[in-house]
Amino acid sequence: MMRKILWAVLAVAMLGALLFFVLAPGMVERGMNVVEPVALRITPRAQALHARLQVADMHADTLLWQRSLLAPASRGQVDLPRLLKGNYALQVFSSVTKTPANQNYDSNRSDTDNITALAIADLQPPRTWGSLLQRSLWHAQKLDRYAAASDGRLRVIQSAAQLDRLLADRAEGAKVVGAMLSIEGLQDLEGKLANLDLLYRAGFRMAGLAHFFDNDVAGSMHGEAKGGLTPLGRQAVRRMEHLGMVVDIAHASHATIADVLAMARRPVVASHGGVQATCKVNRNLTDAEIRGVARTGGLVGIGYWDAAICSTRPDAAAAAIAHVRDLVGVDHVGLGSDFDGAVTTGFDSGQVVAITQALIDRGFSDADIAKVMGGNVLRVLRAGIIPDKAA
Repeated sequence: MMRKILWAVLAVAMLGALLFFVLAPGMVERGMNVVEPVALRITPRAQALHARLQVADMHADTLLWQRSLLAPASRGQVDLPRLLKGNYALQVFSSVTKTPANQNYDSNRSDTDNITALAIADLQPPRTWGSLLQRSLWHAQKLDRYAAASDGRLRVIQSAAQLDRLLADRAEGAKVVGAMLSIEGLQDLEGKLANLDLLYRAGFRMAGLAHFFDNDVAGSMHGEAKGGLTPLGRQAVRRMEHLGMVVDIAHASHATIADVLAMARRPVVASHGGVQATCKVNRNLTDAEIRGVARTGGLVGIGYWDAAICSTRPDAAAAAIAHVRDLVGVDHVGLGSDFDGAVTTGFDSGQVVAITQALIDRGFSDADIAKVMGGNVLRVLRAGIIPDKAA
């Protein structure tokens, strides 16, 4: 009798564990990557123009979650079918390796981590449970596997030649999307500059210096000290410029942004966020910072969630885009959605024509819309991923 009871308890425990690992990751994401639809009016003119564009977005966090990038999903904001529907030429996918407990925009400690529990619940390789570096390498491996299983519809882009080939094939009618790897905070270096080369070899071509907490590379806008670049951070920026990795100042503290802009020899991007002129949130860029990014030849990526544009409506994104255009010129602004980054948006990647419509409504020319919706991102990233032997 006792043995039967023990077996029953074990069976219940195993069933509970199975249900947890099957259901919990999806439940977590469903509550974090939310689309709350806003009314969209898409005109035939916008549809026709959008079909001719090369859409490119500098930031999505889809690789963090336990679902296939290749299959249509009932949750989240990005998958390959939706990217194809949205006429994307390129999506940059970020590697998120650590987020603090009780994450907020004002001040976060660096000694807690939500991603460890997610890595275990997602049944990621055990090597990723205790190593931030291994988490990024796992994300690179995931993207490579998706591309290999995509029947040629998804290509990992690591060089200018690969990007040129992608765009040429799309011009000939190929239904294909490029994918480029980025990093959300260089805490995944684990304090060793040599790991930057390892990440480069794994395919990463962009990196943000900090995420929601200060690290040993740079201060975060959401950290406690909010300091500037550390000595390791200065070495990392210079090494990134040499390798051909684009430096991303999204989430960086004002002190870090100032340090980067003062030393930059190559274009700098703010991959995803907003501008304080239209949405005064601490993580958004000041006009002086926007001018500094433009002086490097870089780009400001505008997102679609409330803390970036103080709304989830496409016209609010268009207002932020228009501010950057009016301040420094249309060549220095692009898209940075932060889709699948624990944000709520009014539309998903399959509906990004909504931004094209909002830009038309705001009076942008077709040529300028083509730049904003992808041309600028493709130009800057292509130049940025070419190694610079002089850097």
